[in-house]
This record gives sequence, C-alpha cells and structure tokens, in this order.
Amino acid sequence: MLAAAATVGLVFAAFSTAEFAQHLDRQVHAIHCSFIPGAEEPAGEQASGCEVAMMSPYSSVLRTKIWGGLPIALPAMGIFAFLLWRALDLILRQQDQRKAAANFLIAASVIPVIASMVMGYIAATELHAACKICIGIYGSSAAVLIAAVLCRRAVVRSGGGSGAGAVKVWLTGAAQLGAFVAIPAGLYLLLAPDFSSYLGSCGALREQEDPYGVMIELSDTGSAVDRVDAIEIFDPLCAACRGFERRLDASEVESKLHRKAVLFPLDSTCNWMVSRSLHPGACTVSKAILCAKPNKLSPTSVIDWAFAEQEKILEASKADPDAAARMVTAQFPTLAACLGSAEVESQLNKSLRFAVRNSIPVLTPQLYVAGVKVCDEDTDLGLDWALARMLELEAAGKLRGEAPPAVPEPKLEAPTKPKAASKTRDKSGGTAKKETP
Repeated sequence: MLAAAATVGLVFAAFSTAEFAQHLDRQVHAIHCSFIPGAEEPAGEQASGCEVAMMSPYSSVLRTKIWGGLPIALPAMGIFAFLLWRALDLILRQQDQRKAAANFLIAASVIPVIASMVMGYIAATELHAACKICIGIYGSSAAVLIAAVLCRRAVVRSGGGSGAGAVKVWLTGAAQLGAFVAIPAGLYLLLAPDFSSYLGSCGALREQEDPYGVMIELSDTGSAVDRVDAIEIFDPLCAACRGFERRLDASEVESKLHRKAVLFPLDSTCNWMVSRSLHPGACTVSKAILCAKPNKLSPTSVIDWAFAEQEKILEASKADPDAAARMVTAQFPTLAACLGSAEVESQLNKSLRFAVRNSIPVLTPQLYVAGVKVCDEDTDLGLDWALARMLELEAAGKLRGEAPPAVPEPKLEAPTKPKAASKTRDKSGGTAKKETP
C-alpha cells in the first residue's frame, strides 16, 4: 500500500514538474489538468485551476535567482521517490530493525502531508482555484501517511524487533531523504537557462512624462522615494491584467517599484486602435477609474472592484452597452455625474494618445521599468527574476532599451487665402480678360 501510494504521488509530482519545466523556453504551452496525469482535457474552465496554481507565486521558490524559480513539485518528486525506496527497504530490512525503520517512515510521511495542507489552504483562500494535479498529490500524501501507520502496526504485530539501532536508522534515513531532494534540485538549478541577454531587448518608451496627468498611482505616494518608476499599460477588464497584477503584488521586488498605470481599454467604443470590443465595458470602467480621484475615491478601489466583478461586467456589457455604467454607479454613486462628462472623455483620449506617442503595441498587460519594457515572455513565471535583474542593471546605470521609431505626424499648414481674379489688358489692345489664380 505504501509503495503504491508513493508511486502515485511520484507520478503526479513528475507531471507537475514537467508542465512547469516546459515553460523554460519562454513560450506559451497547454497546461494539462486532470486526475489522470498527462490526460488531455478541453481548454477553458477545467484547465484554469492548474494554470492559476502554476502561474501563482506559490508554485516555486527562489524566483529572483533563476527564471521561474525552483518548482515545489520537484522536491515533492524527491520525497515520494524516497518514500517508495524506504517502503521497499522495509520489506528487505532485517527483522530487528524494522520497528525503527517503520517509525522513521511515519515521520517522513508527515512531511508531504504538512506541505499538502499548507498548499491546499493557499489554493482555497488565496488562489480560489482547484488544481486536479495538486489534489492528486494531496490525496497521495494522505494515503502514504495512512499506509505508513498501517506498516508500523503490521511490523509490531509480527514482532519486528525492539527498535534496536534506531539512531543509525534515523541518521541514515535523514541523509537519504536529503540526497533524494537535494540532488535533483541542485541539477535543476545548474541546468536552468540564463535569459539575461533578453533584458532590455523588447523595447522602451520614448516619453515617460505625464504632462496631462493621465497616469494612475498604484503605489503609495508617500513611499515612492528611492523607488524605480514603473509604468503599467493595462485594461481593467482584461483577465490577463488581473492575473499579472496579482503576481506583481505578490512579487518579492514590488516594494522597490513606484508603480503607475496608463489605461488602455481594448474596447472599440473609445479606443480607435481596436476594430472590435475585446472587453466590452472597459471604456466605462476606465472612465470610472479616472473619475475616482477628483471625487475623493481611491482609483485602486475601483480597480479592485473591476477585477473582482470582471466576468459579470463583461457578460452584462455584451448584452447591453449601458450595463457597465449602471454597475459602476450602483457601486460608486458619486461617480455618476463624472462618467459622461467631457473632461473624463478627454482624459481617456489623452491616455490613449500616450500609447500612440510611444508606439505601444495594442496588447495588455505591459510593464515598463525605468522606461524599459519587461518582455511579454517574462510577465508570468519569469516576472520576479526579470524585475530583480532589471533593478540591478538600473542601479548600476546599465539598463538600456531601444524605443520604437517615432510615427511621423502629418504636418498641417494654414490654408492660404485665394487671390482675387485680376483684370489684364490684352497686348493687342483688345478687351480685358480674367485671370484666375
């Protein structure tokens, strides 16, 4: 039973590690989410739980040291492989040492159970997502502990010794456990790719100034001293923006950034750069964010509300273009008069003009640190690593990025006043004729 439970846990952890490691090419890959490891399932809600878990800051450690960090599923693989090894070892062990070995097995089996309890609590309270691969690991951990307890009972009933040599058994077991976890983790760290050459290669802003005051403060202005300026381009109804914002909030280096946001709603009702409304209602919500500060509200409170109600706003706006405005005013009554005003229309237009002046791609989210763009491939698993490296380069004065070429604006000349028709006399002395300029 113990060997079978450890094998199942090893398989689940191995597939989870493989799913994580395939993203080390900086590309987007399908994430399998099934109680049968590796089985294909339709994309969408079924796979979202595993995707949320993997892209969260809790899926790996040492994120600022290597790209993506060390996936926690890798040490889990080592522990389950160790438990499988010790289950087979218990069968072959001398009779007088079986009791000590069984006691150690129970202690070792508690480790994945505690880890599962912690990760399950985080998934339920922080991520609000159910990852089937993770649930498979949780179940395997519980089965391993139950089987280890039953093993000890069986050993005691069969007269498995008095526990002689317990110190040696425990020391040897602890050393083996350390090796099973440390060796694969060490190899992963040594073989992880270095993506330093990509830093600064994805573009930069030509203009970082905000002459029209369209940027939204996301950081506490009182703590902005000694922080590096960071500008986010985002859409309040963009699901990717919501996930990115949560990853950034949980990042280890977020406290070193002075964050501002430029609104870029992918909604054709106000954004002439998109041919159709990818996120209907985003223009209205963007106006609400711009209206917040003049009406003594925190813009981040409107953003948080929009992220929380994102699906409801999008669904309602698809059926009724005015639904977003009603939902905003129901939640924030003081913004009703501002939403349709010419002033906020002008502010949102100037926000979009900022994107035009900087030739910003029609894409959200985007992040610029000290004017240099964080590559799109580094905005999920590699975010902490990329930010840490870019801040180091900025502190050394070496952070550079090439801005896209300026888009020439048409030159408009003042219209000239046409000259009046003049009369000239024909050289032959005939009648006058008109000359039209």
